[in-house]
Amino acid sequence: MSGPLLDGKTAVITGGSSGNGRSIAETYAAEGADIVVADIQETPREGGTPTHELVIDEYDVDATYVECNVTNLDDLEAAVDAADEFGGIDVMVNNAGIFRQETFIDTDEDAFDQMMDINVKGVYFGVQYAARKMVENGGGSIINMSSNAGLEGSAGFVTYCTSKGAVRLMTYALADELGPENIRVNAIHPGAIETAMLKDDVEIVGTEAEEGYRQTIPLRRLGQPEDVADAALYLASDLASYVNGESLYVDGGMTNSG
Repeated sequence: MSGPLLDGKTAVITGGSSGNGRSIAETYAAEGADIVVADIQETPREGGTPTHELVIDEYDVDATYVECNVTNLDDLEAAVDAADEFGGIDVMVNNAGIFRQETFIDTDEDAFDQMMDINVKGVYFGVQYAARKMVENGGGSIINMSSNAGLEGSAGFVTYCTSKGAVRLMTYALADELGPENIRVNAIHPGAIETAMLKDDVEIVGTEAEEGYRQTIPLRRLGQPEDVADAALYLASDLASYVNGESLYVDGGMTNSG
């Protein structure tokens, strides 16, 4: 294929201000896509220029920021509607999520509900609102961010594994549901990616635990947000025009290693 992979397309990215979402926004913009950054905060957790401003300045695309708490359905609908300014949504990336360690027997209902609301409900209705528009527009690509924790159980992360496993099976069901409408639905399963989640939310990067994690990864390195973004680019583009209902592991081989 020649030319930008996403030329003329518009992508909505939840959790697009920081981490993997920010990198996806940059990668998409570099390939010609207009961008809607939907996030609870405009300022990146890493610091620096807000993502929508960055892609406008660096890649000469159109972009906007929409304040979006994915547990609020009005916010999600507004984020999808914002793409209409740029010609309508072609790609939806349900990336927003939270990650934390827990002791299962001490986890209360509020903590459980919060994680399920953000990691599962937010994805479910993000897909729903995007799909309604895509049906009208003749199709599109939806990418749901799961995790290697959606493939394997792990002590200390029971609720997180539950939420990400739900995203995986939701994705397969949605691929069957929406495929006849020319809407592809796929999941990405990142492993240990070097973002604020592994620096601040669960402290792994920069601690003694980091080397232990590296030894569980055949490539012996943590992933970078760009690794996830490249996978998201593939699934959004016509290179993946016959890829539907799939899980793409971006974990350095960790899930399928011994």
